[in-house]
Amino acid sequence: MEEVLNDLKEWLRIPSVSSDPEAAGEVRRAAEFTAMLFRKAGLENVHLIEGEGFPLVSGDWLHAPGKPTLLCYGHYDVQPADPIELWRTPPFEPTVIGDNLYARGAADDKGLALILIHAVQRFLKSGEALPVNVRFLYEGEEESGGEHVSSYVRAHPEAVACDAALICDTEMFAPELPTICVGLRGIVYAELSVETGEVDLHSGVYGGGVPNAMEAAARIVTALKDDEGRIRIAEFDEGVIPPTQAEMRSWAALPFDEIAYQKEEARVFALHGEPGYGLFERLWSRPTIEIHGIGGGFTGEGAKTVIPCVATVKLSCRLAPGQDPVRIGRLLSDAIESVAPVGVRTTLKILGSAAASVVDPENPFVREAAEAMREVFGQQTVFTRSGGSIPIVGLFNEVLGVPSVMTGFGLPDDNLHAPNEKVYLPNVYRGIEAIARYWVRLGERTVKQ
Repeated sequence: MEEVLNDLKEWLRIPSVSSDPEAAGEVRRAAEFTAMLFRKAGLENVHLIEGEGFPLVSGDWLHAPGKPTLLCYGHYDVQPADPIELWRTPPFEPTVIGDNLYARGAADDKGLALILIHAVQRFLKSGEALPVNVRFLYEGEEESGGEHVSSYVRAHPEAVACDAALICDTEMFAPELPTICVGLRGIVYAELSVETGEVDLHSGVYGGGVPNAMEAAARIVTALKDDEGRIRIAEFDEGVIPPTQAEMRSWAALPFDEIAYQKEEARVFALHGEPGYGLFERLWSRPTIEIHGIGGGFTGEGAKTVIPCVATVKLSCRLAPGQDPVRIGRLLSDAIESVAPVGVRTTLKILGSAAASVVDPENPFVREAAEAMREVFGQQTVFTRSGGSIPIVGLFNEVLGVPSVMTGFGLPDDNLHAPNEKVYLPNVYRGIEAIARYWVRLGERTVKQ
């Protein structure tokens, strides 16, 4: 446990924020540290894969003939720490308080990605052979698009050939409740530019006679949904595949307190969403449109009576199974153009996209993982979906034709992408044990020829 904690702390001290150009050197340093962890664990053929963007880190151990091959995926980049002032401890100085370790990247994804590395080390450094074959592929752009890993997997499928992918980047539904995520929503992330002219204008001289870019942006985004949360874009949810009745029954049986969720986890004044659907349906299996930020005009100290000529909106759509990201991007662009006020020009740039993905809970690789987690945590493993997106999961299915096993060891209150991110250390340690048991169980299987 001490070695695991020390490795994690050292990794977390590297501010590998892939979306910040000024942090490029630190992201590369994190890649090199990841390679060091691979080598220390006993993986072979460890190297950095260069290309567009930050390097991929690859390694393998392929000495279990006739046994399954797993592709272990993780990422070494992290979200920005802003706003710094809301952190109770320094975001890049890992701090243990009780059983929790606080730092940016503690749960997303360094703390959970380390589980797979130390599961390898648990075998190889004790002189035991791994009961399965493993390939490792960790990336440094998951938080900023993931273009490098996508192009690499498409161009070199033979280098990552496997029977299943294994990902530790999801969470338990509740503390002590072993959880496997079998569904992810897709995403279309976009940037909208709204223009009304060439220069900002004085509101006293021109107010009432010219359009305002900030006002136009606000009118556009509020036209996309009604007051109850229904998306107003025609045919937007056409083709959505609903969850099965069996899934709906299993979701209804999950231990869940909606009031506690609202007040303690989401910490909002009220829950909101598309009428006619339960909370889990809205979170896990229905499409959304969310606005992440609107910029433009004057927001500094004091007063400046300006009519802005440019506004920028960051927005995204989470996609349900059955929705095509390309089609959704086109529908979104057309809808924005149709509701733009007179005299306003709009440009929508798609920054990233991925389809939703669902894995059959009865898949044997998923079932073996569920049994291993049950053995370690002492409770029956539950199957959930996530409203989030891990684009690589869909890519593994599309290009390699394999399922992704998403074992959850994070917790709902880990504050992913927020100040005071943490990881519950006992779950890291038990996660290593659970993955090791999973591999032992899989090692008893032979690959079907």
